[in-house]
Amino acid sequence: MRIRRRNDVKAPVVLYWGAGLIGLICLATALVSCGSVGNPISGTGTGTMNISLTDPPTCAFPNGAFDHVYVTIRSVQAHTSATADDSSAGWQELAPQLNTQPKQIDLFAIASNTCLLTALGSNTALPAGTYQQIRLLLVPNSGGGPLPASNACAGQGFNCVFLHNVSTPVELQLSSQADTGLKIPPGQIVGGPITVGAGASVDLNIDFNTCASIIQQGNGQFRLKPVLTAGQVSTNNTGISGQVVDTVTMQPISLGTNGRVLVALEERDNTGTDVIFEQTVADSNGNFNFCPLPSTATFDVVAVAINDAGVAYNATVAVGVPGGTNLGKMPLTAETGSSSRPTTFQGFVTAKTGSTAASIDASVSALQSISIGNNVTLDVTIPAEDASIGNLSVSSSTACPSGVPSNSNCAEYTLTEPASNPRVGIFSNGTISSYSTPPATDVLFKIRTNASVPLSGGTSDCLPSSVTNSQDASSNPLKAIAGIIVNVKEIDFSGCS
Repeated sequence: MRIRRRNDVKAPVVLYWGAGLIGLICLATALVSCGSVGNPISGTGTGTMNISLTDPPTCAFPNGAFDHVYVTIRSVQAHTSATADDSSAGWQELAPQLNTQPKQIDLFAIASNTCLLTALGSNTALPAGTYQQIRLLLVPNSGGGPLPASNACAGQGFNCVFLHNVSTPVELQLSSQADTGLKIPPGQIVGGPITVGAGASVDLNIDFNTCASIIQQGNGQFRLKPVLTAGQVSTNNTGISGQVVDTVTMQPISLGTNGRVLVALEERDNTGTDVIFEQTVADSNGNFNFCPLPSTATFDVVAVAINDAGVAYNATVAVGVPGGTNLGKMPLTAETGSSSRPTTFQGFVTAKTGSTAASIDASVSALQSISIGNNVTLDVTIPAEDASIGNLSVSSSTACPSGVPSNSNCAEYTLTEPASNPRVGIFSNGTISSYSTPPATDVLFKIRTNASVPLSGGTSDCLPSSVTNSQDASSNPLKAIAGIIVNVKEIDFSGCS
């Protein structure tokens, strides 16, 4: 399995960090490998699995505040049951060497366009079957049990972050699920369950969206709210790549020192909305590469850019792109004149339960609607052009503005977005023949916010747990205006835990 880096914020993935030790000893002659609890699964043969990890570092400096993010993994496990809980028998060990030699990984150790961050396990034997859940276990910051050979966190636990140009690490606090495992449930395994046939070998990739997984708390500490997905991959032919260019010159966009091109790989959730699966920063020549990808999946690709003079480019969306595709040149149009500056959406999220203030984690993203033919529209997530992370800790009432519901906690967010409508291309017959001209209509957005329980690993919270708002603070349609801060209608969560 391999771990991949992600750059963008997609809808929160429900995962749980685990730190329990594997107590069983595998025998070389056994038909199955060890599970963390209970007895091995009986089967009709064995197959093997290779485990990798990826994570494109979109919030690494200069696009974000971090130089390094370290996590220490002590176990990776899989289960054939979609309903298995933390104590169920049958969890199968996928990287047994980690049980005695945990691996500390810098999730920002590679460039955005490199496929593989690290291999976690190779040719691990396990019972033939269909595996529907994956979980990772981390070494707790308090230690205990086997520890890594070296520790970059230097006294700040075994999971930590380094801010840019700061030599002292800051502990990355783990969730309350640290004893049960960070789960990737069936809904987060792209392409469906992983089938391992007798005598067959399967490649499994875990994508670790680090930039969507870090929450900065009001006290300056950092907390992990992990966002992960997994899927069966082929390292050779399932990637999606391309080059972002200027529409006029068809050459790479001149970004200067602080400009950036963000590219998001998106898939539709259970509401039909495109949410970010992975995100990356294109290189200086505009090239991007998402690899490896689940072998059966089809994605939408969304690109935005801003140069160091603050000139924004419209979003461009490629719809229905299968794995194994090189999109070639993906054009972005620079805004001109008074429309050249992006819009900043600014708003508040509040939380309460009954008459009492509640604490939640909130993930905020901006959406635009595009036409995909036959009078069908699709809401897609537009990455924030400033590479901001839409993760909020709503845990204090000190920043609440006037007029919020009484006895609420509040937090403020900002999202920098293009003040233009997207350009759209539809993938058909192996290519995108052309991209549409952005519609010359009002540039309308929606703000989507998801609530989860703090320190839970992403468990949904509040009733409802997701709110999509399409109005500004005056209850008018939420319209992007170039160079202007647009105040968004407040998003109030209630019925929170």
